[in-house]
Amino acid sequence: MSLKTDSFVVESNVHFPTDYNLLWDCARKCIDMVNKLQKNHDLPGWRKVYDWRKDLKNKMRALGRASASGGKGKQDRIRTAARMYLAKAKALLNKLENSKDSFPHEDIADQVTVIELEHFMSLLVKHINLLERRTIKGEAIPHSEKMFSIFEEYTEWVTKGKMRPNIELGKKVGITTDQFNLIVDYQIMNHESDSEIVPQLTKRLSKRFTIESWSFDKGYWNKNNKTLLLRVVKKLVLPKKGKCNQEEAEQERQTVFKKLRNKHSAIESNINKLEHRGLDRCPDRGYHNFKRYVGLAVCAYNLRKIGAELIYRARNSSNTDEQNKLAA
Repeated sequence: MSLKTDSFVVESNVHFPTDYNLLWDCARKCIDMVNKLQKNHDLPGWRKVYDWRKDLKNKMRALGRASASGGKGKQDRIRTAARMYLAKAKALLNKLENSKDSFPHEDIADQVTVIELEHFMSLLVKHINLLERRTIKGEAIPHSEKMFSIFEEYTEWVTKGKMRPNIELGKKVGITTDQFNLIVDYQIMNHESDSEIVPQLTKRLSKRFTIESWSFDKGYWNKNNKTLLLRVVKKLVLPKKGKCNQEEAEQERQTVFKKLRNKHSAIESNINKLEHRGLDRCPDRGYHNFKRYVGLAVCAYNLRKIGAELIYRARNSSNTDEQNKLAA
């Protein structure tokens, strides 16, 4: 069996994240939960719930305009807008904390709403802290502390080194295809690089197939990966990342290596077909549904490939039968 492996990004259904619009998402969801309770119960002190929402949104937009503008004194304008925005967000948080004990728990719906409210309140605390540290204190926020969506929390910030798009928000998915361009394995990568998935991928596929050749791109290169793959693959195409020594350069100049490396581009076409038919962006909500969407898309791709081949063979068979009848 001849295999090819590559990865691409399936985007999650999120807007582009900034610390101030994520803070707005947290605040408006807190207000939405309070509004749910307000519809069924007369909550004291929350008659002006819509005013809270409107004022917070205006202050968020003011900060966005200050960030997007130029000219003299830009940083001062950003800090002023951020202080006003943060003051309002902190006032909302304080009001929620003071009112939390009085929220109703009369039925399951109320209990679920209060649990969701507490979750969004915790995210509100986090994003108040992040915005204050970045805009007021001038800190650089470590990547590990950042969130890229409060709704699709599994979302990753993926930089693949491409010109366009240079940044994608979602999850990397690794696929492996055979010589018939069928996907024989796929994996949703969880904060993993391409080279990190090779050991488990090799273990899975070597149990199922006798692998004649297997091609990768440079992102999968690792000295240990090469040693591992050579035990199970007869013809390995794993270009080295960086400068090759004399022995490695000689291996990459071999005719078989070049031929298989040129054939590796077929998997880019397979990925393009997947993305063109819906796997560029997942519209479903939640990580469970994201994983299901990817699995169903891979299954649909394979079924389409098999169906096209069956139709092609049926047409050829009918044409052959017609030719035989004419010849007779």
